[in-house]
Amino acid sequence: MKIYKFGGTSIGSANRMKDAAKLITNTERKIVVVSAISGTTNTLLKIAEHLYSKKNYDAELLINELENKYRLIADGLFDNSKFLCKGKELIDLNINNIKSLAQNAFTIHEEKAILAHGELITTALFQLYLQEQKVDSVLLPALNFMRIDANGEPDNYYIKENLKREFEKHPGKNLFITQGYICRNLYGKIDNLKRGGSDYTASLIGTAVGADEIQIWTDINGFHNNDPRFVENTKPISKLSFDEAAELAYFGAKILHPLSINPAKVSNIPVRLKNTIKPENEGTLISSIAEGKGIKAVASKDGITALKIKSGRMLLAYGFLRKVFEVFERYKTPIDMITTSEVAVSVTIDDTTFLKEISVDLAQYGVVELNENQSIICIVGENIIEQEGYINKIFEALKSFKIRMISYGGSRHNISVLVKAEDKKEALNAINEIL
Repeated sequence: MKIYKFGGTSIGSANRMKDAAKLITNTERKIVVVSAISGTTNTLLKIAEHLYSKKNYDAELLINELENKYRLIADGLFDNSKFLCKGKELIDLNINNIKSLAQNAFTIHEEKAILAHGELITTALFQLYLQEQKVDSVLLPALNFMRIDANGEPDNYYIKENLKREFEKHPGKNLFITQGYICRNLYGKIDNLKRGGSDYTASLIGTAVGADEIQIWTDINGFHNNDPRFVENTKPISKLSFDEAAELAYFGAKILHPLSINPAKVSNIPVRLKNTIKPENEGTLISSIAEGKGIKAVASKDGITALKIKSGRMLLAYGFLRKVFEVFERYKTPIDMITTSEVAVSVTIDDTTFLKEISVDLAQYGVVELNENQSIICIVGENIIEQEGYINKIFEALKSFKIRMISYGGSRHNISVLVKAEDKKEALNAINEIL
């Protein structure tokens, strides 16, 4: 069995949906994970924000815009008037559900229920189109088997057992359609796997069923050796190891959600990145095999804040770092990079939700300095820190830039530097030119 995942841009119009359908209508057994149409989740989030702020009129305007968007897609998707009518009924049902939620006292649970409708509408329309094309397929509601535990982590045993039960309802079927991103929490309420979570869904399902391969279909030809948004003439990479791909995904390569790598790695299931617009292209194969030495790719991550905690009490003191890290743990804020000296420790974060509170708590241990609007540039390759010459080339490329932090040796596959956000594009091009 294979897992296919289609992102929001891959099914972002009637024609894109039709193209995606052509890719899955062969005889091999597969589960197809579908995201919400591109832009839908952002719109639903704005609707929820308006409802929180009691701006119900503004929320209603956006709900109507969303309804019109999906109705236009339905007009272009279905040829048969019977199926077009069913499609619009599905849209009306979901839109009315959103409107009913808007009429109640609004809570975090209603927000997540509203966000789920992007995937629910999209998969319903996609499944209906397959029916019109006489493609034998089954819609498996993700809310019947995807669950997270009290810590927000996937409940893998629950997912595996309930997927098995869903399959038992449909013996002899080979094609299953389901939603990415959405799930239930421990209490049965609708929840989600956070933004970009459809990749994670695909990986979790692949692990649960022991898939032969997980395919992530997007609108570009796999991982590139640099960020094509800022660097010209980048090239796709044909093969990466799980470790290399994880570093690139975590440090800014948008093509793949970073959490989706580990389940596939643990189960040793290859992940293939493909382009729905050019399906004939090779794409990128991610597996346990690391091919080739040296630098494979460069990625960047924006919106970074660096915090330095400087204190004379740190010198020769044990327990100091533990106290510092406990502050970040208390506010559930992950750290990206760390550097230390005898009297100071510097860390970077990309989630600034509790930046003020973190700074106040850290101030009891020393003087806190903040550097906002920073970018991490991550250089990735198999065992690059153990190979001669590469570190010299990297710093030769960056010699004219002010580097705030350097992470070297924490991973055999990654060298990371922190620069001002305004210098990022020039720094990426400088590295690309040298390497």
